[in-house]
Amino acid sequence: MQRALHPVNARLDRHLPADHKLNQVYRVGAGLTGLLLMVFGVLGLIDRIGFFDTGGDTVLALNTNGALSVLSLCIGGLLIVGMVVGGTFASTLNIVLGVLFIASGFVNLALLDTELNFLAFKIQNVLFSFVVGVMLMWFGMYGRVGSALPHDNPYWRARHPEQAAREDRARAARARFARPHTP
Repeated sequence: MQRALHPVNARLDRHLPADHKLNQVYRVGAGLTGLLLMVFGVLGLIDRIGFFDTGGDTVLALNTNGALSVLSLCIGGLLIVGMVVGGTFASTLNIVLGVLFIASGFVNLALLDTELNFLAFKIQNVLFSFVVGVMLMWFGMYGRVGSALPHDNPYWRARHPEQAAREDRARAARARFARPHTP
């Protein structure tokens, strides 16, 4: 039954070693995207645009209003927290927010030119949402999913524990054989 529920023996909350090189990728992705969103949010609030104004005020070539600026600040802050925490948390946060950005792009695409477009999205905002979503997902999934992960990757090892144990035993045996025996 356990094998049917978890066929690859891997979960998204596996812990990545704190000093692993993948940690830097997750942190950089979260940090850069968070910084971009926070700059957009601050510039939108500085312009004193109405909170639900749909009049077409632009910041950094994107349409905005007060609600979108505050939302951008909140999500940017969350990504900065992910950058500080790092590890699997940052990776998972990048993946989840990437999916949400893509979903937001589709929802707001459907709401263009309607009264329900309270975030004042225009097509450039939709495209930005898609690009940021794909970028966040790429940063979050880097080195975590794929068919050709190296065997020293912690996610590969979590998915293939028996083979990883065999390789560790073989590596230890080679190391013992390679060391000269001293009396």
